[in-house]
Amino acid sequence: MIDPSVKHDLREISKKLTNLRGSLDLDLKQEMIANFEEKMAAPDFWDDNEKAQGVIAEMNAVKSSVDQYEELRKEYEDAAMMVELADEEGDEELAAEVTNSVSALVAKLEEFELQLLLSQPYDKLNAILELHPGAGGTESQDWGQMLLRMYTRWAEKRGFKVETLDYLPGDEAGIKSVTLLIKGFNAYGYLKAEKGVHRLVRISPFDSSGRRHTSFVSCDVVPEIADDVDIEIRTEDLKIDTYRASGAGGQHINTTDSAVRITHLPTGIVVTCQNERSQIKNRERAMTMLRSKLYERKIEEQEQHLAEIRGEQSDIAWGSQIRSYVFHPYSMVKDHRTNVETGNVGAVMDGDLDAFIDGYLRSQIKVETE
Repeated sequence: MIDPSVKHDLREISKKLTNLRGSLDLDLKQEMIANFEEKMAAPDFWDDNEKAQGVIAEMNAVKSSVDQYEELRKEYEDAAMMVELADEEGDEELAAEVTNSVSALVAKLEEFELQLLLSQPYDKLNAILELHPGAGGTESQDWGQMLLRMYTRWAEKRGFKVETLDYLPGDEAGIKSVTLLIKGFNAYGYLKAEKGVHRLVRISPFDSSGRRHTSFVSCDVVPEIADDVDIEIRTEDLKIDTYRASGAGGQHINTTDSAVRITHLPTGIVVTCQNERSQIKNRERAMTMLRSKLYERKIEEQEQHLAEIRGEQSDIAWGSQIRSYVFHPYSMVKDHRTNVETGNVGAVMDGDLDAFIDGYLRSQIKVETE
């Protein structure tokens, strides 16, 4: 006899597949694949090698989502048939096999949903993550250091590489600011969920009276944009300063004015880089950071313009408080956008962020399919 929960899971899988078919627009994607194949069959297709590679990559991405959906649909149909067969024959061994198959299918479908959410052209890119403590001096700067450790641990667990592009230590403890480059496939796609203000409530280790303090740190995340992206940056719009780097980095870091600060005058965006040995390399890195920030700004302006056309009311994502970390009088981390929460504060501070990232990405699925 098949467990009722297995049949319930199958019904839920069926609903999700139906919803996904609509959001994927499979008929349109099949037309796109046919158009791509027609282009590839043209005699002059390889005349422009770079353009040809772009067409192939785009077709593969579309084809992959269609193929994965069809595979999931076939696995669902096979599982549904096995359920009927196991019920009819009372085969306990087949029932156990069906239970395992349905459980595996649930996991595959969840992974597929996340992949669909990470389908924007910049999701697959590396991420530039910045932390800026708010008012509160040492207390907030220490909170910034704790978040720096948290994101570093999260990245390492995923096998991502972390580079410190800029680091400004706090006066007594913690950090005044830090900029990280987190390198790995879909790094930005995942970390965009962390963009916003992070709030800490705890008994301050810096307060001799043992009072409870609230601290804030803003987290900004942008994709690392390649040089070939069309973002106009005029030389006359830049103010470039060099200075002596501070912080860890070996003897060379404090011996020359190798650190670079670039201010984009029209927007007021400021980027700094000090991790490379030479001023030239720091300048190149800083320009990449500036290009990334300007690209992100361009995307946000486009989305805001569309929202105005539609008459939508939307919060400024980077300015909103997204998550609270409470150490006292109780232990809890809660995401205010999704209501995902946990009492295991220690695990979260050790980089266990997947539940929050997963919850945010899934909330976007609901928005897109409603």
